[in-house]
Amino acid sequence: MFGVFSLWNPLKLVINCLILLNFLKITMSTKEPDTEGNALIDLMLALNDSNRQINWDTNLVSPCFSWTHVNCRNGHVESLSLNSLGFSGTLSPAITKLKFLVTLDLSSNNLTGRIPGKLFSVAMFNFTATHLACGLRLEEPCVSGSPLQVSTSKSRLKVIATSASCGAFILLILVAVLAYRYHQFHKEKNDIFVDVAGEDDRKISLGQLRRFSWRELQLATDNFSESNIIGQGGFGKVYKGILSDNMKVAVKRLADYYSPGGEAAFQREVQLISVAVHKNLLRLVGFCTTSSERILVYPYMQNLSVAYRLRELKPGEKGLDWPARKKIVFGAAHGLEYLHEHCNPKIIHRDLKAANILLDDNFEAVLGDFGLAKLVDTKFTHVTTQVRGTMGHIAPEYLSTGKSSEKTDVFGYGITLLELVTGQRAIDLSRLEEEEEVLLLDHIKKLLRENRLDDIVDGNLKTYDRKEVETIVQVALLCTHSSPEGRPKMEEVVKMLRGIGLAERWAKWEQLEDAMNQDLAVLMSQQYIWAEDSSIDQEAIQLSTAR
Repeated sequence: MFGVFSLWNPLKLVINCLILLNFLKITMSTKEPDTEGNALIDLMLALNDSNRQINWDTNLVSPCFSWTHVNCRNGHVESLSLNSLGFSGTLSPAITKLKFLVTLDLSSNNLTGRIPGKLFSVAMFNFTATHLACGLRLEEPCVSGSPLQVSTSKSRLKVIATSASCGAFILLILVAVLAYRYHQFHKEKNDIFVDVAGEDDRKISLGQLRRFSWRELQLATDNFSESNIIGQGGFGKVYKGILSDNMKVAVKRLADYYSPGGEAAFQREVQLISVAVHKNLLRLVGFCTTSSERILVYPYMQNLSVAYRLRELKPGEKGLDWPARKKIVFGAAHGLEYLHEHCNPKIIHRDLKAANILLDDNFEAVLGDFGLAKLVDTKFTHVTTQVRGTMGHIAPEYLSTGKSSEKTDVFGYGITLLELVTGQRAIDLSRLEEEEEVLLLDHIKKLLRENRLDDIVDGNLKTYDRKEVETIVQVALLCTHSSPEGRPKMEEVVKMLRGIGLAERWAKWEQLEDAMNQDLAVLMSQQYIWAEDSSIDQEAIQLSTAR
């Protein structure tokens, strides 16, 4: 994807310029980066650190995280100790932006130029053994604590002119440094590519997806603030973010990327993007990779998830009426049908549930969280994997054998339909108090046997179409057949939701269900008879013992 070019190749220069523009865009965004961090970066560029004594990570928003020679207090730079480090450049005027600086030590460095006057307000400073000038003339050396002479308006103009020249010079240095570092990474690490200075990205073919810098996503999420968390799961947390162009995004930060499955989850989710493009599937905006981070960036879904709209609403927020729920039923079905029937290789989602069906501005269903998805060659009927997923949504054969197929997704879809109709969770221990079934699937079957269809419907629904409810419940129960062979394919599910072929299939299901219930009743009666016989025998044994 990325060829090897010489440093001054024209295409290489274009890439370098794009990197510079990306950096300038970040620093000039509406959400301003840390002023002190930028000041220290300008200082570093002007000091001519030929011995590489400073190793500051320019991708961090704040210098208070891990920058050497920098001490902070309450989130502000308080002390800067740069003595005896062999610097040979000038002192950038940007250093005066360190408003909370108390201690400054620049001694024993081969520095030249004039010291900005504001620095003498620092409580403790040391400029000894340098060539810095304190007075109006550059020949006047500076020592610790020497007074600053009052400058005239003419000298101020000279200072302004000098500062402007220094600014242009620093910009040129910045271009050269970025180009040099970009060249070095390509030269020494052929297996990585660089997003911005200091970030190493593993080489992955990601098409036209946007690569975000770590710093850019820090700014977008307020440094991954806990207050911006909108979801979390086994592979990490999801944050709401706002990019510099005011675009809202969902930032999925993979946790334990080095642990088994972490890197695989990232690679898997990225793989799926290249083959799965559909209006009912969540599209990827971009990504960010560093030596220790794997992050995926998605469009932000204004209406969050089906689970949120069913059970987690805040006061005053709008719930899901029946037309919205019916729309979600069809949207999720179309998304799954695309994954199973129109992708080559086909894709098994493996964790379909209400929480993983997102809702856009128009309440259109969008299937998300491909972290557990599997690519399956069309010549195979199933794959065997470690069991992962959500209890209550996991198909019986997957739970017992670890074998998953598209019929595993069909089972999860059926449970999700029941959640949409009832508004209840797939597993609810509170039903034990009323001597009801814990599993939603068993609870629905019990109510149907008692002809209590209306009791199935979510109490929050003021109006609904009883015939449509009956259709969706029947399709849901067909999808949750105990045997994968007995479940329909998703293309058949879509047809049955429209009433095509549902009556015949439902009649067969009822016959099988009646037969199973009769067998169960016989088994239970035999256990009851056996229990009675056992108690009689036990009583006889007790009576025959010695007294």
